[in-house]
Amino acid sequence: MSSHAAIGIDIGGTHIKSGLIGPDGTVHATRKLETEASAGKAGLMAKLSELIQGYKHEANQLNLPIAGIGIGSAGYINREGSVAFATDNLPGWSGTTLRADIEQLSGLPAAVDNDVNVIALGEQWLGAGRDWDSFLCVALGTGVGGCFIRQGRPLRGRDGFAGAYGHMVVAAGGQPCTCGHRGCWEQYASVTALKRLMREHGAASLTRATPPELFAQARAGDEASMTVVRQYAEYVAIGLSSLIHVFNPSAIVVGGAVTEQGDFLFDLIRRHVKDITMPAYTATPVPIIPAELGGSAGMFGAAKLLFGHITAGQE
Repeated sequence: MSSHAAIGIDIGGTHIKSGLIGPDGTVHATRKLETEASAGKAGLMAKLSELIQGYKHEANQLNLPIAGIGIGSAGYINREGSVAFATDNLPGWSGTTLRADIEQLSGLPAAVDNDVNVIALGEQWLGAGRDWDSFLCVALGTGVGGCFIRQGRPLRGRDGFAGAYGHMVVAAGGQPCTCGHRGCWEQYASVTALKRLMREHGAASLTRATPPELFAQARAGDEASMTVVRQYAEYVAIGLSSLIHVFNPSAIVVGGAVTEQGDFLFDLIRRHVKDITMPAYTATPVPIIPAELGGSAGMFGAAKLLFGHITAGQE
């Protein structure tokens, strides 16, 4: 096919972000929908079916053949493209034979991986990871996930589940987690955790504030807001430092909504990481940088996953 595109879909606990994307990264169409996870598997599959049909119609109008569908999904995706386990962030999603189901309902080839793996692929292809063949990617969203890109490919582990960094225990007996355990890093470094920190602090300026309002108040000099920001930065740094000790990465790309705060937040994180990481690991500084593609990284990476799947099948 001289001119074709892939449907790239990023399924998160809060939103589904998608696009009709060419092999050079050209975006022909894009959509962002509420996941409405409480509707369960049936509701989510119906939403995906409608989404795919819409892209098929648009591609037909553009006379653009669709090579297939790439999907990044929250949850633990095995090598067959099925959801082996999903937390309550996506209720009822565990056990979904996602790749097979999508191929059946669409009539197109599909490739499926964990949502953070495809975010990392997107950042490597078109974003902040393009300068490194190997780097660590961490996403701070509804939950916390990660991916180590090694020589251009996600490190997937035996079953395909590598990268569940959000479930490293950083506080024994700490906050209960949606995975069923306690003290997971996700309960301290996710955006969900940041909202809890704001509520727990109890200051009038924070009780009804959103995370963007928190950061705006902190930038304006509100001390209560700044206290929460500092605490959150320290929690993020604790996990990143542990990952530096494990992977000794060339760089760390951090994605998620909080990356919009740039150096205001990242300088605090970098400072904490340096303070709690063994000097041998930071003698040559490890760049800790915001992802560049924002909420679009997953849909780009999902498309890239599909193009790679098609290429591998032709070899």
